[in-house]
Amino acid sequence: MKDYFSKAIDYIQQRVWLSHMLFWVVLFLIQILGVEYQQNQQAVVVHKSIMLLPKILAAYALLYFQLPKLLYKKKYLLFALSLIITSYVFSVLARLLVVHLVEELVRERPFEQESVTEILTDLKALYSRYSLVVYFPAFIMLMYSLIIEKFSRKNQMEQLQKEKFSAELNFFKAQIHPHFLFNTLNNLYALTLQKSDKASDTVLKLSEILDYMLYQCNDSRVPVVKELKLIQNYIALEQLRYGDRLELNFNHEIDNLNTQIAPLILMSLIENAFKHGASGSINKPIIKIDIQVANGLLQFSIYNTKNTINQEDLTNYKKGIGMSNTKKQLELLYPDKHLLTINEESSSYEVKLHVDLNE
Repeated sequence: MKDYFSKAIDYIQQRVWLSHMLFWVVLFLIQILGVEYQQNQQAVVVHKSIMLLPKILAAYALLYFQLPKLLYKKKYLLFALSLIITSYVFSVLARLLVVHLVEELVRERPFEQESVTEILTDLKALYSRYSLVVYFPAFIMLMYSLIIEKFSRKNQMEQLQKEKFSAELNFFKAQIHPHFLFNTLNNLYALTLQKSDKASDTVLKLSEILDYMLYQCNDSRVPVVKELKLIQNYIALEQLRYGDRLELNFNHEIDNLNTQIAPLILMSLIENAFKHGASGSINKPIIKIDIQVANGLLQFSIYNTKNTINQEDLTNYKKGIGMSNTKKQLELLYPDKHLLTINEESSSYEVKLHVDLNE
C-alpha cells in the first residue's frame, strides 16, 4: 500500500499540470464542504466557481512572474509596485464578478448593485474584504511549492551524493584490480620461466580470484566468508611463489560467516604487505595477518618486515594506490565507524584496522 502511495505521489509530482489541477479541485471541494448546510448550496457553488478565476490569475502571476522575475532577481521596488497593482486589479475583478455576475445569477430582484465606479474607488473594501480572499490560495501554493522544492533539492543532493559515492568507489576498485593483477601476473611469469609445476596451481587460484573480483563483489556488501576465501586464495598464491622463504602466520576467528562487509577493503593492505614486505626483504620475510569478527566488529591487523634500506616508492604504496586508496574507501564506506592506525619502524610495518560492520 505504501509503495502504491509513493508511486502515485511521484507520478503527480512529475506532471505539474496534474498537481495544479488537483490543488484547485481540492481547494474548491474544501470551500464547498465547509459551507453551513442552511445556506443556499447552489448559490455557494456558483459563487465559489466564479471566484476561482481571480484566485487562479493572482496565484500564477505571483508564482510565475512576480517572484521569479522580480523578487528573486532583487528587483524589490518593482516587486512591491507590481504586487500593489495586481492585488488591486484582481480584487476589482473579484468584486465585479460577484456584483455583476454572481448576484445576477443567484439573487432575486429587486436589489441594489454597486456601480463600476463605486467598486473601483472603494479601496478600503477591496483590500480588506477581497484582497486576502483572492491571494489566500496563492500563499498556500507558494508554501506548497517551497516545501516541494526543499524536498526535491534534498532528494537531488542525496542522489548526487549516491552517484558520487558510487563513482568514487568504482574508481577505487578499478585501481585495485590492475594493481593486483599486475603483481599476480608477475608471480605467474616467474613460475613459468622456472617451468615450475606450481604454475598450474597459480592459474587455478588466479581464476578463482578473478571470478570473485569480476562477478561476485559488485554489491556494496558481501558475506565475510567470501572475502575470507579471496584472502585465502591470494595467500595460497603468494605462498606458491615464495615457498619456505616466507614465514607466514595467518589467523582468523569469525563468529558469523554471513556478517556483511564491504568487498576488497582488506585486499589492498594484504597485497601491499606481500609486495613491499616479502618481495622487498633481503632476509627471510615475515608476514602476520590476524582477522577477527565478533558481534559485527572487525579487528584486523597485518604485520610485515621490510628492508632496513629505504627503497624508492615506485608504486606509491604510502601515498598512492595502496594506503591512500584504503583510507578513501573507508571514509566512503564506513564514515565515523572505523579506526586505522599505522606503526612504521625501520625494519617493520604494521597496520591495525577496527571497523564497526553493523548497519
